[in-house]
Amino acid sequence: MIRIATRPYSIQQAEQLIAEGVHPVLARVYAARGLASASELASELNALIAPSGLLHIDAAASYLADAIAARKKLVIVADYDCDGATACAVGLRGLRLLGAQVDYIVPNRFEYGYGLTPEIVELTVREKAPDVIVTVDNGIASIDGVAEAKRRGIDVVVTDHHLPGDTLPEARVIVNPNQPQCGFPSKNLAGVGVMFYVLLALRAEMRKRGIFDAQTQPRLDTLLDLVALGTVADVVKLDANNRILVAQGLKRMRSGKMHPGIAALFRAAGREARRATPFDLGFAVGPRLNAAGRLADMALGIECLTTDDEGRAWAIAQELDSINRERRDIEAGMQDTALNLLDDFNPADRRTIAVFDASWHQGVIGIVASRLKDRFYRPTITFAPGDDGFLKGSGRSIPGFHLRDALDLVSKHAPSVITKFGGHAMAAGLTIHAEAFDAFAQAFEAVGRDWLTQNQLERVIETDGVLEDAYYSVQFIGVMDQQVWGQGFAPPVFCDTFRVLNQRILKEKHLKLLLEKNGQKYDAIWFGHTDALPDYATVAFRLDANEYNGKTTVQLMVEHAEPA
Repeated sequence: MIRIATRPYSIQQAEQLIAEGVHPVLARVYAARGLASASELASELNALIAPSGLLHIDAAASYLADAIAARKKLVIVADYDCDGATACAVGLRGLRLLGAQVDYIVPNRFEYGYGLTPEIVELTVREKAPDVIVTVDNGIASIDGVAEAKRRGIDVVVTDHHLPGDTLPEARVIVNPNQPQCGFPSKNLAGVGVMFYVLLALRAEMRKRGIFDAQTQPRLDTLLDLVALGTVADVVKLDANNRILVAQGLKRMRSGKMHPGIAALFRAAGREARRATPFDLGFAVGPRLNAAGRLADMALGIECLTTDDEGRAWAIAQELDSINRERRDIEAGMQDTALNLLDDFNPADRRTIAVFDASWHQGVIGIVASRLKDRFYRPTITFAPGDDGFLKGSGRSIPGFHLRDALDLVSKHAPSVITKFGGHAMAAGLTIHAEAFDAFAQAFEAVGRDWLTQNQLERVIETDGVLEDAYYSVQFIGVMDQQVWGQGFAPPVFCDTFRVLNQRILKEKHLKLLLEKNGQKYDAIWFGHTDALPDYATVAFRLDANEYNGKTTVQLMVEHAEPA
């Protein structure tokens, strides 16, 4: 079931925003997203929350400054997704700017799994001989790996944003906004955001030590294109602080001041960097980078982000593009198999989905879980064969069902089923014994029955209500496009009743519409939908500026429509 709902908002807050100079339509849109003051819309760097709010960040800065002064060799241990790759690139580029001797290693997910494990410590020692290991986008759950590094006399600095378990690793220092006692106001920093903050604190420490002054210190804002990409691609909530990081990164891309790898990825994706949007980062650039970690080796993606050679960056971007095409083909096949396996799935009987096929590819199960979750609107976990009688699972959730907490509960109720798990509210990963799949599916469904009400299983299209006729304009779209929209700060969706003048099917899968309201006609398109609409329909839509033959017109992108 899908229903359209209008977001409630405080009229008082909207009026306050208008008084502060905000566009009247955007004032109610912002108020509906909880904003009370125009200051929360600031996108300048000086509006960022100060690094000092992060627990232990000063200790990390001081430790790293000492390590750089002592010419110690730092090795970054990265994660194999887009956030991990950008965090690694930010760490490498930033630490080198600050004078560090630094290298990196990114484990192959199929051989070593996730995080700093004892095996990865051994590999790092063998290949890189580090004095210090710095984790990015992982490490908060690496109890055994940190212990192994310590045993070998190697200090570990953990930078991460994932939720911690009951015990923390005995690292030299941990910087993570989600660790206990950390009062940092933004719990939504991505791994790349945490690494960027560590660099800001380290540079401040080095200024304090007289190594740099305001004139001679390196420019860390040059890294913001990487920070923006990792933040959007990791689908963390775009709170006020993250919106600043993303806005600044987009500004650099639009003015052509980006790293060669990011420019090359835009080109490979057929997108224009001078018009970069969060959508481009999340759906064009990010997936091409992620494809390396899914099917091959993320070292390729990290090289793309760290090379200063434009020719090399372009060669890698083309390779990543073809890996991404292969990933799409694999995904399409897996999705067909999944829908066959779920042929008799009745949403009325089930609160969750757990599905496994022996032919599935470990690197792609997360995307398939995401597609199934979108289709059935149920927390979904897909499994592929792992090593030695284990299955690897990747899950995606719906609002109101905290996936990591759900897995924690399953592991308490059925302790012999899950061997390890980790993640966030909306996405998580786990390993289970192959023979325990049915037991897991039952235990997971039991948590779903316990936690989810029928109301929560209804997909709600939230809208910002009716849009006044005057604002169906390219100018107003331009005003909206100046804001950073994304996860947790949804782009405006409006809703109204229209007369359907004309409808036809495009490319056998999209519905092209001509709609009319108050004598005005509007072109509209509903992607992935072919069922005809009646003469009058209630339509939830986003505004889009459509360029064709050098002319820009307003087009409505239909999110959902139903008989009026």
